[in-house]
Amino acid sequence: MDNKNIDQKPTNFGINRPKETIQKNTLSEFLPQLENYQPTIPDAVTCYYMNGSGLNSSDPRIVRLISIAAQKFISDVANDALQYCKTKSSAAPATNKNQKDKDGKVIKDKKYVLTVDDLAPALNENYGIKVTQMKYLT
Repeated sequence: MDNKNIDQKPTNFGINRPKETIQKNTLSEFLPQLENYQPTIPDAVTCYYMNGSGLNSSDPRIVRLISIAAQKFISDVANDALQYCKTKSSAAPATNKNQKDKDGKVIKDKKYVLTVDDLAPALNENYGIKVTQMKYLT
């Protein structure tokens, strides 16, 4: 083996990362926008859970930033669970492809229901969160 390859630092694998000064400018532009943005999760709910976990912040931008991060996490988990549900339903044999509603019209879009059976594998495989169902619910 050649010693040159061992001493070299790893490359960035072709990923162009912006310089640190550009990141500071972007963050300084982003933070004022949070003052006018109303996230899906209300500030009061975010503050309640922040205070419960020992994080006290009087800056509303920090509260909204955490709200946006929580909203993104919930959205990602729900999307992953939907993919599990679609995979499970497509693997199941279709007994009646042209399902009809009570008025006799053909249903075009299938509606999915979020269940623990879809949520548990999505949380476990993608985020390392183990969900167990209570025995009396099974």
